[in-house]
Amino acid sequence: MARENGSENGSIACVILARGGSKGLPQKNLRKIAGMSLIARTVRAAMRAQAVDAVYVSTDHSGIADEARRQGAIIIARPVELADDAAPSEAGWLHALPFIRDDLPDLSQLVFLQCTSPFTQGHDIDACLETMRSENADCALSVTNDHSFLWHETPAGAAGINHAADQPRQRRQDLPAQYRESGAIYCVKADQFERSGRRFFGRIALHVVSHPPIEIDSQQDLDLCTLIAQSEAPPDMARDRLSDVKAVVMDFDGVHTDNRVFTDQNGAETVRTSRSDGMGVSMLRETGRWHMLILSKERNPVVLQRAAKLQLDVQHSTDDKVRALEKWIGERGLDWHQVLYVGNDVNDRAVMDKAGLSACPMDAHPSILSVADWVLPLPGGKGALRCLSDTLLAVA
Repeated sequence: MARENGSENGSIACVILARGGSKGLPQKNLRKIAGMSLIARTVRAAMRAQAVDAVYVSTDHSGIADEARRQGAIIIARPVELADDAAPSEAGWLHALPFIRDDLPDLSQLVFLQCTSPFTQGHDIDACLETMRSENADCALSVTNDHSFLWHETPAGAAGINHAADQPRQRRQDLPAQYRESGAIYCVKADQFERSGRRFFGRIALHVVSHPPIEIDSQQDLDLCTLIAQSEAPPDMARDRLSDVKAVVMDFDGVHTDNRVFTDQNGAETVRTSRSDGMGVSMLRETGRWHMLILSKERNPVVLQRAAKLQLDVQHSTDDKVRALEKWIGERGLDWHQVLYVGNDVNDRAVMDKAGLSACPMDAHPSILSVADWVLPLPGGKGALRCLSDTLLAVA
């Protein structure tokens, strides 16, 4: 649903086109990076932009619609004739416009986001809108600095575009400033866009972004973005809250472990944990800056043994995690907003909803991936807690 925070200058809506068909990478918009689909990452970025009043996803695919709706987007059914390879994006945006105006009669600006740019964050959207405003522009787009030597073919042979082949070779840093369209964000004044039918018109402003200018169109692009995501900083919301964290509370199965159990012929169960995760958690504990707890529903004594080895507080066999944690933080003079909770499955949802900051491994249950403030770029029991620990130590 639309937020009730439209500015005195009119409302701002974000539109995301996400069709189901893709020849280069089938079901591209539902492919995942660090546990989150491309459509979910894009909707999340839009929802976290302070200036945006409503987020719309235009799609012809029920799975994409369901995924976007879980993240808070409003769905517009995209006609089949506007959902093939030949249909221009502008046609999809123009189709969405009457639906948006019904919800937001005072609509003044539109933001168009591309799912194929997976590293867009809320602050990028706000900054692009601010660039458009401060430069008194009619539209704006995200770009990256480019220092390439460009060539083109001519009847006389190849010729330099931004350099002269018959002149002494310049250093890249001496080339005139030039920018590459990142393909991530386009901001327009709604009325002028509707009249022109184009994304560029009038005075155009450029907003330089720092994230990688990758547009996903192949499996290789997706693999590269997955590698980049493993070193990605927490999203805006998570990063802003890290300094408030005074307690780190973790589920056990699927967080400290890979969520598997080994059972021998006598029924004895064992689990596998990560020494790297253990090192990270130990480094957090040794600083003395955070209260730490393992909070688990699991009744296997392995939870107690692992907690003892890591020298952490532990509560296991806990069916009501909210009540147990409420008591634990109260005994330490803490409040919920000071708690970072790491969970992975449906029984963690209630605690994650109350915690000031929630995180989960990239292989958490889909219902948890959709609500976590911070999706860690590694699986449970395979580096997720080390990533969290290293980030806390570096940022908080």
